[in-house]
Amino acid sequence: MINFENFSFYYNKKTPLYTDLNLSMEPGKIYGLLGRNGAGKSTLLNNITGLNSPTSGKVTINGQNPSSKSPAFLRDIYIIPDEVYVPAIGPNNFLKIYGSFYPNFSLSSCREHLEVLEVPDTKKLNKLSFGQQKKFIIAFALACNTGLLIMDEPTNGLDIPSKGLFRKLIASVTSKDKTFIISTHQVRDLDNMIDHVLVVKNGELLLNRDISEISKKIVFQVQREIPNESNTIHIEPSVGGYSVMCENLNNTDTEVNIEQLFNACITDPNKIRQIFKSA
Repeated sequence: MINFENFSFYYNKKTPLYTDLNLSMEPGKIYGLLGRNGAGKSTLLNNITGLNSPTSGKVTINGQNPSSKSPAFLRDIYIIPDEVYVPAIGPNNFLKIYGSFYPNFSLSSCREHLEVLEVPDTKKLNKLSFGQQKKFIIAFALACNTGLLIMDEPTNGLDIPSKGLFRKLIASVTSKDKTFIISTHQVRDLDNMIDHVLVVKNGELLLNRDISEISKKIVFQVQREIPNESNTIHIEPSVGGYSVMCENLNNTDTEVNIEQLFNACITDPNKIRQIFKSA
């Protein structure tokens, strides 16, 4: 369990980034942490991983203070950064050296993940393309079987087929005792992948809801003409007409459009708050 309690943080005293934020993240879910560059995503992640400490309030991971960087904490968390680094060694040496830091690391699982992601065998990891290096690190991270896995822009550098393989692999390794946090501004890459949406803008948490709850509250449709209904939340031009978000008044079941939801949160957050204020 990840808990932010009355969390405040600033880099400059005159401009606080977060003020009295309360947020909990539970095991067994894939969280999509969404926001434009500079929105405050990295600040939240850095406080979860212990790279930063709160200005006031506290952050705990399963009751532990991340800033203490205890061995037990470090063994159960893995972070995939936006820009990955691989040393000039072969994959077998990498797995042998770095896998030893994680007690639940599975060599057989790692090899299966590498096969799914279609990472070629190589004598030196640094000879792989950036996209292949990233897929290698993703496969390794998943095989570490940590309770918390943080992925910062994991699809950067991946081509379209690789993004599909990535989504397939993540779906296959979820479990009730693992928490995944995927931070990105490439919102479309998370379609049909996440369980819970977190949207931040300028240090403010605009949305914190499960996908199932969003589906119950909002209908996502494509219409040929701009609707005039009073329950319309957000409209965007789309192929064949307009992508429309409406308040779900008739228990209609539609697939959540993550990208459109994100755009609605950014452009008119008050409407989104109004929809969920009684939830």
